[in-house]
Amino acid sequence: MIKVYIDTTLCQSHGECVGIAPDLFQLDDDDFINWQEEVDEGRRADLEAAVNTCPMTAIRIEG
Repeated sequence: MIKVYIDTTLCQSHGECVGIAPDLFQLDDDDFINWQEEVDEGRRADLEAAVNTCPMTAIRIEG
């Protein structure tokens, strides 16, 4: 499993990660980010794309 971390003090709700993997990242009605904290290894490419696309570098993965 891959652990997903988002620094909510950096996130500005641009939604780039949502566009890449809407089943893993969502913006709520107040534009606050919600995410799946543990993700299957098979989704690594999507997670890496989300990390690389985040304009605030708020997403980090481990594992």
